[in-house]
Amino acid sequence: MRTIVKFVFNTKCLVFLALLCAQFVSAQDVQISGIVTSPDGKPIPFVNVIVKGTPTGVSADMDGNYAISAASNATLVFSSIGFQAQEIAVNGQTTINITLAEDVAQLEEVIVVGYGTQKKKDLTSSISIVDASQIQKRQTTTVAESLQGLATGVSVRGGGQPGQEAKIEIRGLKNLQNSNPLYVIDGNITTANRDFNPNDIETIQILKDAAAAAIYGSRAANGVIIITTKKGKKGPLKIEASSKLSITNVPTYNLAGRDEFVAITNMSYDNAGMERQNFNMDVNTDWQDEVFRTGMIQDQNVSFSGGGDNSSFFMSANYFGNEGTVIDTDFDRISFRVNSSGKKGIFSVGENLALSNSKANETGGPEAMRGNPFIDAIRMYPTIPVRDDRNPGGYGYGEQGVANTFAANPVAIANLIDQKIENFRIRGNFWAELQPWKALKYRFNFGYESSFDHFVYLRKVGNWTLNQPIDPSLTNQNRAQSQTKLFENTLTFTQDFGKHNITLLAGTTYQKDTYEQQNGQKRNLLINPNTGSYFTVLDLGDNPQVGGFKNESLLLSYLGRLEYNYDNRYLLNAVIRRDGSSRFSDANKWASFPSVSAGWRISNESFFKSDKINDLKLRVSYGELGSGNIGQYEYMAFINTFGGAVFGNDQNVSPAATQVRLANSQLKWETLKQTNFGFDLAMYENRLAITADYFIAKTEDVLFGFPILMSTGNDGGNPISNAATVQNKGFELNIAYNDKIGDDFSYNAGINFTSLRNKLVSLGNGLNESFSGNTVTRAGQPVGMWYVLRTDGIFQNEAEVAAHVNSQGQQIQPDALPGDIRYKDLNDDGEITNEDKNIAGNPWPDFEMGFNAGFTYKDFDFSMNWIGSFGADVYNGYSSIVDVINGDHNYRAGVQPWTPENPNTSTPRAFNGTSLSNRGDTDRFIEKGDFVRLKYVGVGYNFPKKLIEQIGFDRARLSFSAQNIITITKYGGLDPEFVNNNIFERGVDFGSFPNVRTFSVGVEFGF
Repeated sequence: MRTIVKFVFNTKCLVFLALLCAQFVSAQDVQISGIVTSPDGKPIPFVNVIVKGTPTGVSADMDGNYAISAASNATLVFSSIGFQAQEIAVNGQTTINITLAEDVAQLEEVIVVGYGTQKKKDLTSSISIVDASQIQKRQTTTVAESLQGLATGVSVRGGGQPGQEAKIEIRGLKNLQNSNPLYVIDGNITTANRDFNPNDIETIQILKDAAAAAIYGSRAANGVIIITTKKGKKGPLKIEASSKLSITNVPTYNLAGRDEFVAITNMSYDNAGMERQNFNMDVNTDWQDEVFRTGMIQDQNVSFSGGGDNSSFFMSANYFGNEGTVIDTDFDRISFRVNSSGKKGIFSVGENLALSNSKANETGGPEAMRGNPFIDAIRMYPTIPVRDDRNPGGYGYGEQGVANTFAANPVAIANLIDQKIENFRIRGNFWAELQPWKALKYRFNFGYESSFDHFVYLRKVGNWTLNQPIDPSLTNQNRAQSQTKLFENTLTFTQDFGKHNITLLAGTTYQKDTYEQQNGQKRNLLINPNTGSYFTVLDLGDNPQVGGFKNESLLLSYLGRLEYNYDNRYLLNAVIRRDGSSRFSDANKWASFPSVSAGWRISNESFFKSDKINDLKLRVSYGELGSGNIGQYEYMAFINTFGGAVFGNDQNVSPAATQVRLANSQLKWETLKQTNFGFDLAMYENRLAITADYFIAKTEDVLFGFPILMSTGNDGGNPISNAATVQNKGFELNIAYNDKIGDDFSYNAGINFTSLRNKLVSLGNGLNESFSGNTVTRAGQPVGMWYVLRTDGIFQNEAEVAAHVNSQGQQIQPDALPGDIRYKDLNDDGEITNEDKNIAGNPWPDFEMGFNAGFTYKDFDFSMNWIGSFGADVYNGYSSIVDVINGDHNYRAGVQPWTPENPNTSTPRAFNGTSLSNRGDTDRFIEKGDFVRLKYVGVGYNFPKKLIEQIGFDRARLSFSAQNIITITKYGGLDPEFVNNNIFERGVDFGSFPNVRTFSVGVEFGF
C-alpha cells in the first residue's frame, strides 16, 4: 500500500514538474517584428501595438515598422485611428505582418466645417464627404470634374477641351447669374480652377444646405466646397512620387463620304431647279481626320513630408500636360505647394502656400458658327482641299460654282489664329492660434491670392471662308492682375457641463478684391523673313489702340455660431452672419443671414433597442443665404465721355458726356431660403450607411438683367434688377455598404440618387416670359423650356398637302410639296408662323445617379464609377445641320432623304433653298438625353514589400484605368454629357467639346 501511495505521489510530482516546465517554456518572451499596412499596401505610421492584458506596448514608426517582446502564447492588439483594431495570436511567431482594414465610421468621424471641425455623427445639416483618393484616381484637370457621381445633389458636366473647367451645380439652379460654388481651401476663400493641383487634396467636404453653408453668408448661396490639403506628420522625411500617362481620343461623327455627299447635294440642287455645282472630284478630304488627333496627358507628382514633436511640413511639385485631341489645343500646368506648422506652448502658427503657372492654347474664330472644330468639320465639303495656293493664306474653302458654302476651314483657323493665355497664381494663407485655456482659442487668418494673366491673340494674314475680306495681321493683348486679401479673426469657446456640450464661435472677416487690366492692339505686324513668324511685341505694327480699367470691391462680415449637444442625443446648431458689400448702395449694403438646424439621435435613447442599428439620427434645418453676384458698380450710372456736340454758326464741336447705361440704385441682396429634412442610418456594425434628404429652396429678389429696348436710352447692357424668384425641390439618397470576407478580401459598393425640380416662380419687372434661342422661360415653369414648331410627319403626296387645313378649311401649307415636313397649326390661323410654337420638352433631368464599387484582394484592388442622367430633353445641334438636306454642308452617313421611291423615312426631301423643312426651330431635333456611362474603371497592384525593399522603396504600386469608355444612350450627338454655360439654353448641344476616352497607366512609389 505504501508503495502504491509513493508511486502516485511521485507521478503527481512528475506531472506537476512537467506542467511547470511547459508553462515556463511557453511563457518565455520572444522578439516579434513586422510591418503594418493599409488595404492599398501603404504603411500605416504610429500604429499602437499592445500585448493584450498587459501594459506593455510600442508604437510603429513612420513606415509602419514595429518591434516588441511578448510571450510566445500572447496576443497582440493593433490599433490606429481610422482603422479597425485587430488581434493576432503570437503562437511563437517572430515575424507578424498585418493589414488593418479601414474603419469608415472613424475615418469620417471628424470633418472640416466652416471655421472649425465637427464630428460627423453630430452633424445636423446636409454635408457630403468625398474620399480624396477617389478624386485622385481619375485623370482630370479640375476638382469639379473629379466629383462627378461621387456625391448626391452635386451635378457636374465637363468637356474634353484642354484646360476646360467643368460646370458644377449644387442642388440645382439657385439664381440666373452663375452657379459656381464657393471654394474654401485651407481656410482661404479662393477657387479650385484649372491651376489647382488635385493631388494635394487631403479631405473634401461639400456643404449643400443653407444651414451648413450659412457661416459663409453671402458667398455661399450656390453651396460650399471645403478642401484641406495634405500636411506633414511626425516622423522622418517621407518621399512620395507618382507618374501617370494617358492616351485620349475623341468620339467622331459618322459622315457621308465624297461620293455620297455629291449625290445627295446634286439631288438638293435638282429639286430646287438649280444648276449643279462643278465639284472637284479629285479631292476627297476627311475633315475629321485633319482636325482630330490622338491626345496625350501626363501627370507627374512628387511630395516631401515629415515633422517633429512641435512642427511639421509638406511640400509638393506637379507637372500636368494635356495635348488635346483637336489640333492646336493644349494645356500645361506646373505647380508647387509648401504647408508647414509649428507649436510652442499655447501658441501655434502655420502657413499654406501654393504657386502655379498655367498655359492654355485655345482654338476658336471670331465669327458666329466659325471656329468651333466640331461644327466646321461637318460643314466643310469633302470636295474642298485642305490647302489651296490660289487663296490668301494658302488654304482651301468655298468657291463659287465649285463649292457653294460659307463654311470655315478649321485647319486654316487653327493655323491663322493663335489664342494663348498664361496665368501665374499665388494662393495661400498664414494663420496663428493662441489657446490660453483648453476651452478657449483665438485664431487669426490672413489669406492672399494674386493672379497675373497674359492673353495674346494673333490673327495672321490669310482667309478661311468664301468672300472673306483680306484683313491685315493683328495682335490683341492684355495683361491683368487680380488680388484678394482676406483678414479673419475668430474666437472659439468649447466646454462640457456634465451631459451638456457647448461650442461658441464669434468672428469678423474682411475681404478686398481688386482687378486691373491694360490692353493694346496693333495691325500690320512685321514678319521674320527667315522663319515666317510674326513679331507680336506691341511696339511694332501700326494703328495702335490702348485701353484699361480697374475694379475694386469690399466685403465686411460679422459671424457667430452656437453648437449644443445634450447627452449625445439632442443636437442644435444656430448661425448668424451679417454681410456688408460695396457692390450695393449705402441704403442696401447690409443684410443678415440666419440659420438653425437640429438633430435627434434616436439610437441613443433608452427606449431604442436594436442589435442591427448602430446609429439613427433625424435632422431638420432652415437657413437663409445671400448673394451679391453682380458687377462692382451696377447701382451706378455709366457715363460715356467720348461724345461731342455741335453748337453755333461755326459748327464748333464741343466735348460732351452722355449716360449710356440705365442705373438701379435700389439693388439689394438676393436671398436663398432653404429647408432641409433628413436622416442618417448606420447598420450591421456600420457596414451599411444610408443618408436621405428632402429640401425646398427658394431664391427671392434674384439679380438679373432682362433685355430692354434700346429706345429707352440704354446702350450699355441690360441693367440689373431684383426681379425673379427661383424655386428648387429635391430628394437625395445615398446608400453605401462595405464588408470584409476573411483576411484577404474586402469590398464596397455605393449608390447615390438625386431628383430635382426647378421652376421660375416669377420673372418680375412685369414680365410673363423671356425668350432665348429655341427656349422660353415662363413663370411657374422650369427655366429654359423648349419652345419650337411641332412637326406631324412628312407629306407623302399632293392629296395630303391639300388635306392639311385648319378648322375653317384654309390650306395651311399651300406651297409644300410631297416630301416636305407637315407642321401643326396650333393657333388655327391657317399658316405656320412663330405663333404656332409651343413647349416641346424640358431640358432638366428627372433624376441623376452614381454607382461606385470596388474590392481588394491581397495586393490587387479594383474600382469603378458609373453615372447616369434620365428625363432631360436636349437639342441635337449636330442633327440640325447634317439632317437638313440643303447642299450647304455634309450629311450623316447613310441618310435617306424622302423620294417617291423612298417614302418611309423621317428625313424630308433634299432642297437647296429656304424652306419650312429646313428650319432648325422645330421639335425634329429635340431628343431624349438619357445616358448611363462608365465614368471610371481601374485596377491596381501593390508590389510585395520584400521585393521592393531590395531597391530601397517602402511601397510601389502599378495601376491601369480607363474613363468614358462605355456610354449607353439613344442620343444621336457625340456626347449626351455636354455642357452649356447659357442657363436659358442649357440643353443645347451645338458643337460642345465631348468628353474624351482616356486610357491611363500610373506608377506610385514611396521611400
